[in-house]
Parts: sequence; structure tokens; C-alpha cells
Amino acid sequence: MRLEYPSNVKIIRVPCTGKVDVMHLLRAVQMGADGVYCVGCLEGTCHYNEGNLRCRERVNHVRMLLEEIGLEGDRVRMYNLSSGEGPTFAAYAKEMTEHIKKLGPNPLKKWVLN
Repeated sequence: MRLEYPSNVKIIRVPCTGKVDVMHLLRAVQMGADGVYCVGCLEGTCHYNEGNLRCRERVNHVRMLLEEIGLEGDRVRMYNLSSGEGPTFAAYAKEMTEHIKKLGPNPLKKWVLN
């Protein structure tokens, strides 16, 4: 099955969302990403025990940090699904893209050097 999701979504695969660090999320925003989201295992089903729970904590921390500096914390989100839910993954990508369009471009883009 060929999944269709917005072409502006860049997928970065990691063994577990528990490997996604606060600095990865912040760096993406700093470099001009309009939004960042992590898609992990369903809660309670992580192959690495609690990786998805750690990622959710990190995402929430980044959201708080963004709010503190005046950016919308909702530019960073976490979604959970099982590996067999490809159509749901595509739906999350579309949902996030539409949400980011409503927020508008990342205000930090004008400061990023090309």
C-alpha cells in the first residue's frame, strides 16, 4: 500500500522515539522547521519499555520551552500508533500539516542563515 502524506513532511527514522532528545526537537525549530512531531508506539507497548513515554515527556518539555520564548508550543506534538496503522500515520501527517498552516511559518526562519 502506498501512503500519501504531504510532501513537506520529512521523515527521520529512529529505533525508538525514546532516542529523540530535547536538543533534536529544539534544533529543528531553531533551523526553521514550522513544526515537528514524533510518532511512537502505543503507550504501554514500546519495544524498548518506556521510550515512547520518555519522548512524550521531552515533547511536553519542548512545548513549555517554546511557550516561554514566545513561540507556539503546539508546533511540537507527539502521536502514538502501532506499526500496522499506515493510514493513520498519513492522517496524522495531514492533520499536523493543516495545524501548522493555521499557525503560520516559524518566526525564527528569518534568522536562519542559508
